[in-house]
Amino acid sequence: MEIKFESLQRDLAALSPLRRTGQITEVSADRLRISGLRGCSPGDRVALLAGRAEAGQELFGEITAVEGPDATALPESQLAGLMPGDRAWLMGPAMIAPDASWCGRVIDPTGQPLDGRPLRQGSRIQRLQAPPPAPASRRGFGARLSTGVAVFDTLLPLVRGQRMGLFAGSGVGKSSLLAQFARGVEADVTVIALVGERGRELRHFTQTVLGREGLARTVVVAATSDQSALLRRRCLLTAMATAEFFRDRGAHVLLLVDSVTRFAEAHREIALASGELASLRGYPPSTAHALMSLCERAGPGTGISGDITAVFSVLVAGSDMEEPIADILRGTIDGHVILNRSIAERGRYPATDALRSVSRSLPAAASAEENALIAEARKLLSAFDRAEMMIQAGLYLAGSDPLVDRALQLWPALDGFCSEAAPMGGNQASFDRLRQLLSAQRPGVA
Repeated sequence: MEIKFESLQRDLAALSPLRRTGQITEVSADRLRISGLRGCSPGDRVALLAGRAEAGQELFGEITAVEGPDATALPESQLAGLMPGDRAWLMGPAMIAPDASWCGRVIDPTGQPLDGRPLRQGSRIQRLQAPPPAPASRRGFGARLSTGVAVFDTLLPLVRGQRMGLFAGSGVGKSSLLAQFARGVEADVTVIALVGERGRELRHFTQTVLGREGLARTVVVAATSDQSALLRRRCLLTAMATAEFFRDRGAHVLLLVDSVTRFAEAHREIALASGELASLRGYPPSTAHALMSLCERAGPGTGISGDITAVFSVLVAGSDMEEPIADILRGTIDGHVILNRSIAERGRYPATDALRSVSRSLPAAASAEENALIAEARKLLSAFDRAEMMIQAGLYLAGSDPLVDRALQLWPALDGFCSEAAPMGGNQASFDRLRQLLSAQRPGVA
């Protein structure tokens, strides 16, 4: 009851008898021109008072550029009924008010519920655009986390405060892997951003893929693919602000993003509509800063605050790891995991390409013995990868290379290990399993 009262006090304090309004002078398919809206700045929201709008219909937009007495705004929805001469009311910067009761809920980018139940608003305002923790006082990586997936408990460890990229094409299993992380990674709270997802997949993801147990400690922020670029971009910003709210309360937060590519595409639409010139294969120059500043907000905290461990998925068309979004993100985060379509096509999930994936938490995240096991497993996988074409063509002769002989013996077990669920006992049990595989010999093979 106290929290509700504080929230009501905050809302009452924000009320004012005065409204800053301007006049809409131009309406086009993707933008508005507003004159006389004093005191506005890029990022502010506006309520659009359409004279011909249907009863009960609310129209909103966001200021993207200010030129003298005129401002350019992009709409958050279809501009039905809006025309020159209508009024625009300045609402101020986009903000949310998260609350601990948001766990188990599905919300939209404006902080409103999508699951049909009332949503309590918190007592503290959280800005969508916030600076990252002070770099000089941030902690280093924390302890290694159990993930529930054997390959991530061993060859590609995830540690507290790490920011990992998940690079994959469409239909390769990244959403399922993110759901495995949501259920299996050790964290106090999980925040999931579903940016530009198909509408029918939201319920499937929350009820079937994530499940009741996974949803119980999770806040899902969703913007479907039919929504405007403003809401699709704001989806990830809202998720990050929500994660920061729980981090500032001392919690360890797991942030899962599906996907950063759709966030960047939404940012591109907004930037181009605002007059920014395209570069970087069609992406405006501000894209790099938008991605890097977003990633910096995740990671270890400072002082008594918690940490945000983040997994950012990236849609990679045609496995092109040099395309702009993949290239920018790979240089910003603390490791990248590649899901290979050819691995998925032979039925192995998650389709993790362990050779081409890197966790920058190593070698510090593992002991000397564990690092030796990781190095040996990678060496054997690499030897098989180099000789695979010769083996499949029948050109390799047993005994030609002792390392390839051993890789050929152990490859089926190692490949299967990359798709195994982690055994009971966490990271240590996964390393015990890897040690057992590496010490085994296939009978009857020289």
